[in-house]
Amino acid sequence: MVFRSDHPDIEPLDLPIHEAVLGDLNGRAHLPALVDGVTGTALTYAELAEATRRTAAGLAAAGVRPGDVVALYSPNSIAYPVALYAASRAGAVVTTVSSLATPGELAGQLRDSRARWIVTIAAFLPTAAAAAAELAAEGHPIAEIVVCDRAPGHRSLADLAAAGAEDPAPMIDPARDLAVLPYSSGTTGLPKGVMLTHRSLASNLAQTDAVHATEPGERILAVLPFFHIYGMTALLNQPLRSGSTVVVLPRFDLEQFLRTIQEQRIEGVFVAPPIVLALAKHPLVDQYDLSSVRYVLSAAAPLDADLAAAAARRLGLPRILQGYGMTELSPVTHVVSLDDPNPPPGTVGRMVPSTELRVVALDDPASDLPAGESGELLFRGPQVMKGYFGRQSETDAMIDDDGWLHTGDVGYVDERGYLFVVDRVKELIKYKGYQVAPAELEALLLTHPEIADAAVVGVTGEDGTERPKAYVVRTPGSALTGAQVEEYVAAQVAPYKKVRAVEFLDAVPKSASGKILRRELRGRPRTASAEPI
Repeated sequence: MVFRSDHPDIEPLDLPIHEAVLGDLNGRAHLPALVDGVTGTALTYAELAEATRRTAAGLAAAGVRPGDVVALYSPNSIAYPVALYAASRAGAVVTTVSSLATPGELAGQLRDSRARWIVTIAAFLPTAAAAAAELAAEGHPIAEIVVCDRAPGHRSLADLAAAGAEDPAPMIDPARDLAVLPYSSGTTGLPKGVMLTHRSLASNLAQTDAVHATEPGERILAVLPFFHIYGMTALLNQPLRSGSTVVVLPRFDLEQFLRTIQEQRIEGVFVAPPIVLALAKHPLVDQYDLSSVRYVLSAAAPLDADLAAAAARRLGLPRILQGYGMTELSPVTHVVSLDDPNPPPGTVGRMVPSTELRVVALDDPASDLPAGESGELLFRGPQVMKGYFGRQSETDAMIDDDGWLHTGDVGYVDERGYLFVVDRVKELIKYKGYQVAPAELEALLLTHPEIADAAVVGVTGEDGTERPKAYVVRTPGSALTGAQVEEYVAAQVAPYKKVRAVEFLDAVPKSASGKILRRELRGRPRTASAEPI
């Protein structure tokens, strides 16, 4: 069966993304749009729009042409959206780069995206210069490296804005032209450029408005990385479209995060599960006044219902909200609404307008499943990506002939239309024919008082059988053993779900958006464990 949203359909929003966000400043020009959470420097909406316009003119005068790809390689700052929207206004495509990228990784993305320009910060210049040199040696030189701040020998965004060039007026077809080219691994494999048009991004904002929209003047904390589609949408595009005030932090540091909430009287907090874990368990939380927070919304990775409830109790909130999406979906399909009186624990919410969902059997993708049964999630709607840049075969594998995008996520819809995401198709562990969801075991492990964090992956033994292995971070001072971990899990799950091996780590490797990097765990050298695998 096909599940559909309860909300009325929206008309696709055919606007360039910079216009969808900053096109109408009526009533909000004087409001603060962005605040630097470290220095206190602020930009009003009028100042942001003017800086965007003048910087776009400077980029065009420097040689940026419609369709050119600009690599935005920077941590969060109040200059980041200026660069993002200015490039869009100049008709360019922005490929956002992880601020943790190595020279080789940056060079790879520059090469793959065919970027001709880099916008970065002074501290990142050595990496940017090394990557540019690698491309130059291959005969594909970068036109210019521009900095968001100041650096000798490089023009800054302020220099471009001060040039007084003519405002560009590129012809942009929102339905066809790309706005951004973020990179995602999709259901599997190496990162690929996700082609998101102006229409898909703008339409997804209109879709999400029906379920969760921030308010004019509402103070939002932006600590998740802007280079990730979650941060770009939830912390820039949507709140700036709504007239909210975005308080920006360059990275996540728990003490700074808590202090900023207290000092800036933050109302809306968008996070990933690792931050929810800290809010639920870390002793620092009790040292700060977080009473201004009206809601916390978590997305980007599965969040256990019990962990969410623990964090909500500690913050005095009725619940931690959740949302679901992926880069290839621009990114939102589901959100728990702030005014929903009774969402079931663990749900990622109800569907946004103009969206269709199918749940198909894992062993028979042609078979649709009814409510209550788990399978792979397939979506169709205006937010679906155009495809993977330069990878038609991988696009065809992701989006079928009928326009359904195959997410690789496993989940089910309950009788009330709420979605629950169980795990990833590729991450399910097959133990003697049984399917074991790592996320379920991870959630259980986190209920142990001496476990600070945990991850579970499937490891294949000499007999060819895949078994669940837990990677565990102990709380300070804990002497927890592997045998005790296995016993704790075994007492609460079916026999086939038992953890069969345990390894202790200082930290679970995670991406900037909070996803567990299972590939790194699988690639670790095998160590002695409580039970041989």
